[in-house]
Amino acid sequence: MNPSPVILITGASQGIGAAIAKTFAAEVPGARLALVARNEKNLQAVAGECLKLGATVEIFPCDVSSEKSVAKTARIVASHFGPVDVLINNAGAFAMAPFAKTSLAMFDDMLATNLRSAFLVTQAFLPAMVKRKRGDIFFMSSIAGLGAYPQAAAYCAAKFGVTGLAKVLRAETKTQGIRVCCVHPGATWSPSWAKSGVKPARIMPAEDIARAILDVHRLSRRTVVEEIVLRPQLGDL
Repeated sequence: MNPSPVILITGASQGIGAAIAKTFAAEVPGARLALVARNEKNLQAVAGECLKLGATVEIFPCDVSSEKSVAKTARIVASHFGPVDVLINNAGAFAMAPFAKTSLAMFDDMLATNLRSAFLVTQAFLPAMVKRKRGDIFFMSSIAGLGAYPQAAAYCAAKFGVTGLAKVLRAETKTQGIRVCCVHPGATWSPSWAKSGVKPARIMPAEDIARAILDVHRLSRRTVVEEIVLRPQLGDL
């Protein structure tokens, strides 16, 4: 593991992204965290917790579905931290509707938030990794990116796209020192589940997803975990 690695996390203002930030802050000595999300207030709160855990932290408010916003953020991050060692494409959103009632606006929004964002952010930070012949890239897909998920046509389409994107990048960069891992969580606790009526005991804690990502990152450079599938113990969410 590099000394003082730079770890960039999108969607870092809550849920899995916040858990990843705090896990890396607590477990990786000298971690330098670049936290990216649209909600600046929430980012500041997460950054404060990571600072207490010993990490160096900066926040970068950004709409990761916007080409201009991502390009600007990439320049600022590079100026502040230098090259990124670990890129975690975690930004995403979830919306449900039957296929026949899925509006074009919802479909486009799911693609932009979940898939376009991962494409733009990876394109922005990949060249520096290739130049250094070293880097870890994580894509946050979903079990909905592996199989049909009723009432979620737009979300499944986006997450299947993320899965495909990760596979292609892995194939293209495996000889260039880049490790690519696609993460497929089932139901994981986040604020979006608060009003679902589902008991928290049936949902995975975000900290477990974060721990899995950290453990994959800690493997020797001779090993890559191409995909992780994590499901609640009961397996029905």
